[in-house]
Amino acid sequence: MKIRITAIAAAFLAVASGPALAQSRADPAKVDTAVKAAFPTAPADWAPRLTQDQTMKECSAHDNAPPQAIFDEIKKREAATIKYPADGKFLGDWKKGMALAQSGYGMRFSDYPPRRVNGGNCFGCHQLTKEEVSYGTVGPSLLGYGKLKEFSEANIKAAYEKIYNGHAGAPCSLMPRFGSNGILTIEQIKDAVALLMSKDSPVNK
Repeated sequence: MKIRITAIAAAFLAVASGPALAQSRADPAKVDTAVKAAFPTAPADWAPRLTQDQTMKECSAHDNAPPQAIFDEIKKREAATIKYPADGKFLGDWKKGMALAQSGYGMRFSDYPPRRVNGGNCFGCHQLTKEEVSYGTVGPSLLGYGKLKEFSEANIKAAYEKIYNGHAGAPCSLMPRFGSNGILTIEQIKDAVALLMSKDSPVNK
């Protein structure tokens, strides 16, 4: 009986999900119109935020799973936007990185005009420390990240690149392009890297 009920339930779900999966993609023009209508009082300098760039258009067109050729083009294009620290050092202050990770300030209507620096809101998507019980799960847990990456120089640089522009390594990722989009400064990104990769950071305790 249990097997039969399970089979019936599976069949029901397959039928129920069929129409949803078969729905056509939303008309991009209508989406753009809806977005613009939703922000009628947006400042002029917000225009780029309301218009998809080439990468976002390609990701949207392929449901975040572009064919290999476009995938490679995105990686190359986004990697070219990464700017590295002038001093060649990728580790900042992990304590500042923690404050950054806990701050969701910036990029909202209520934050305009800006009154302080933007935050990274890292806890909104990731687990970072054992002590923090409120964190998002959109992204993977980063608990013990530095240990897992063996605190190596190569992985420290890779962490910087991922934070600066996640699309350079994983096109169509949900990771914000913090550096390339001007959300965080190079110094802030270095602080975030220190939070992840410093042996003294609570992330690695």
